Amino acid sequence: MVSGEVSPVPQHVAIIMDGNGRWAKERGLPRTMGHTKGVEAVRRAVRAAGDAGVRYLTLFAFSSENWSRPEEEVSDLMGLLRRFIRRDLAELHKSNVRIRVIGDRTSLKSDILPLLLEAEETTKGNSALTLIIAFNYGARDEITRAMQQLAQEVASGRLTPDQITADLVTAKLDTAGIPDPDLIIRTSGEERLSNFLLWQAAYAEFVFLPDYWPDFTSETFAEALRIFAVRERRFGGITAVPTAVAG
Repeated sequence: MVSGEVSPVPQHVAIIMDGNGRWAKERGLPRTMGHTKGVEAVRRAVRAAGDAGVRYLTLFAFSSENWSRPEEEVSDLMGLLRRFIRRDLAELHKSNVRIRVIGDRTSLKSDILPLLLEAEETTKGNSALTLIIAFNYGARDEITRAMQQLAQEVASGRLTPDQITADLVTAKLDTAGIPDPDLIIRTSGEERLSNFLLWQAAYAEFVFLPDYWPDFTSETFAEALRIFAVRERRFGGITAVPTAVAG
C-alpha cells in the first residue's frame, strides 16, 4: 500500500473472540482470568472500531453450544456479562453506541434477559456505532428459527412457497436491518466460522490472526483493516471490486 494512502474501511466488522482459555493456560492462570482479560479486549475493540469509522461491530460473545462447558465456567461468563453491561452501558451510551443483541432469548436466565433488553432500549437512539452482541447465538439455530417463521406463514396462507426469496429469509434473521459483515476476524489462529453468521458471511472477507483474544489491541484491529484494504472482492463475479467500492 502506498504511503499516506487512506485505507477503505469496512462498514461491518464481525469478530470471533477466541483464545481466552489458552491465553490463561499458557500463563498458568485459571480460565476465568482469561475471560476477565477478554472483557478488557472487548473494550479496546469497541474503541478501535469507533475510531476507525466502522459502523457495525458484531462480537461473538457466547454461543448456543457454550452451555456445554463446565457449570462453573458458564457461571463466571454470565457474571462477566452482567458486570460488563452494568459498568459499561453508561459509557457506551455516552459515546453514542447503539447495542443490539442477537441469538435465542427464550432460554435465557430471568436476570440476564432484562439486562440485555435494558441495554438495547437505553441505546436505541444512538447512531455512531452499532455494537451487536451475539449471545446464546448459533447460526444454524438462527436460520432454523427463521425457517420456522416462514413455514408458519405458509401454513397460515399468508405466504406461498414460491414467494420465499433470499431477501425474505434475510428479513427473518436476528440481524434483520443490519448489513452483512464485510470483514470477519478470528483470533487465536483457528480458521473456521464455528457456526457464526453462516448466512450473512456469504461474501465476507476473512482475516485469521494468531493473537489470543486477551491480547487484542487497537494495533491488532488496525492490522486486520490493513489486510482487508488490499483485498479484491468479487461477490461471485469475474471482475474484482476494490474494497473501497465494495465496502
